[in-house]
Amino acid sequence: MSAIDLTVPPLEELCRRRSEKWALFDSDVLSLTVAEMDFPILAEVGRVLAATIERGDLGYGVPAPRGLREALAGFAERRLSWRLDPEQVTIVPDVMLGIVELCRTIAGPGGAVGFATPAYPPFFREPALAGLDTVPIGLAPDGSIDPGQLDAALRSGLRVLVLSNPHNPTGRVLPQTELAAIAERCAEFEVWVLADEIHAPLVLPGATHVPWLEVSDAARRWGIVLTSASKAFNLAALKTAFLVTADPVARSVVQRIGPQHDHASLLGELAAEVAFREGDQWLDVVVDQLARNREQLCVELRQRLPDVRWQPPQGTYLAWLDCRGLDLEDEPADVFLQRGRVALGPGLDYGEPGARHARLNFATGPEHLTEAVARMAAALRR
Repeated sequence: MSAIDLTVPPLEELCRRRSEKWALFDSDVLSLTVAEMDFPILAEVGRVLAATIERGDLGYGVPAPRGLREALAGFAERRLSWRLDPEQVTIVPDVMLGIVELCRTIAGPGGAVGFATPAYPPFFREPALAGLDTVPIGLAPDGSIDPGQLDAALRSGLRVLVLSNPHNPTGRVLPQTELAAIAERCAEFEVWVLADEIHAPLVLPGATHVPWLEVSDAARRWGIVLTSASKAFNLAALKTAFLVTADPVARSVVQRIGPQHDHASLLGELAAEVAFREGDQWLDVVVDQLARNREQLCVELRQRLPDVRWQPPQGTYLAWLDCRGLDLEDEPADVFLQRGRVALGPGLDYGEPGARHARLNFATGPEHLTEAVARMAAALRR
């Protein structure tokens, strides 16, 4: 394999992209918002997509492509020490759709769905649009799920806990002991856990991801994992994700949502299979670059924005910035955009705990990261 080049294009070229991260802003804005990476994609993925389009192979996917499920299983064992059963893998278009459909099935109309806040913004929006009751559960000062708030939610009739691990937006990787305690407590109340592990392959040096279905018998009995190649390999547009179970009862719950493969993308299935089989070296280089970007961001913030507090993430490429030390209103992202022409994720999109916070995506070139922090610092001087 040739050397892997992660050189990120200049801003004027990035601004010609049509994805949400870039298309929503003027051409002078440096966007560090949506969880997309700016790095070039895995070359093998590009080749399989080009070959598939060349032969006009753009129809529907098949219900259960064995090669793809086996590729996911091999990747999970190599990268995550997770021995999953390919026969317990179900294809859905994306993780969020899988969460909503499972919540509909498990909780029913008006059922209660909980998640830790701050939270990925669709956790607030999409279950509510599906007629479900959303229950925010706060984090303790150390970033763990507050056990008192979790207990209160369980006792009040919670039906589903959506567990983001690594957590979005804080990037915290939940340890085995905490996961086991959550599993036991939820099992006691017969509450299902939907473990969103989409960022698991992007755990950075110094942390270890524990797959939910490897935690305990209780986790396997009352848990379903949702994952995708989309974050690790930057393939969000290709709409392919997976529900994974390890128990017959959990498998029967998945079967109740009905077949979803024909709503997924054949291109996404082919790309994910290639990525899972051939992408290890590329992913190693990406994780190494993200670790260096994390360290660079530590230095840049300390030098230019010392009043911004943050806990460097253990996983993901997302920095949750506490801007309460700045003389700003509840939405610092507005100031950075208007005065500095740098776009960050608005903190209040992640719930009430996001007031005076912002989320910064550091999966970009080091030069863009330097420029972004410089623009943010300049915005405060205006």
